[in-house]
Amino acid sequence: MKLTAIAAVARNRVIGRDQGMPWNIPEDFRRFKQVTLGCNLIMGRVTFYSIGKLLPGRTSIVVSRGDPAVFPDLPPGENGLATEVLWAHSLEDALRIAAESDRPSFVGGGAHIYAQAWPFLTDLDITEVDASPAGDAFFPEIDPAIWREVSREPREGFSFVKYTRRAAAPASGDE
Repeated sequence: MKLTAIAAVARNRVIGRDQGMPWNIPEDFRRFKQVTLGCNLIMGRVTFYSIGKLLPGRTSIVVSRGDPAVFPDLPPGENGLATEVLWAHSLEDALRIAAESDRPSFVGGGAHIYAQAWPFLTDLDITEVDASPAGDAFFPEIDPAIWREVSREPREGFSFVKYTRRAAAPASGDE
């Protein structure tokens, strides 16, 4: 299964502060919507609630160890677009749910979910923010020995960058 992490990441790997983003880049928000529309979007409960509304036209798979019945009411949807929220008790459950559909799947945060999903990711869709703000949530390090940059679209103050996982080197003696 192709699994892509999508995130806005500062030079110092910051992705969040106080359960929010330390910047406001409208073009990034528009692109996020365009890229994830019609897809599965895996995220943690805190990230889901920090968005403040249902994301129309996609399936949100929310990872939480708690019982969704005890969570506050879901935020409202928009414009009657089909929106689905599924709850998973672990990342493994979320990946299984995503694999059962024929839609592309994205991991959308937060920091703990990105870290847990890291070994399973095939691609990264990153908005590299040209800043180093203070923060309390960090994206994993993008190691060029593991990730190959495949495209870059520079903008004023940020760039849209895509990476793909490099093929694993053959084990010793397997050549």
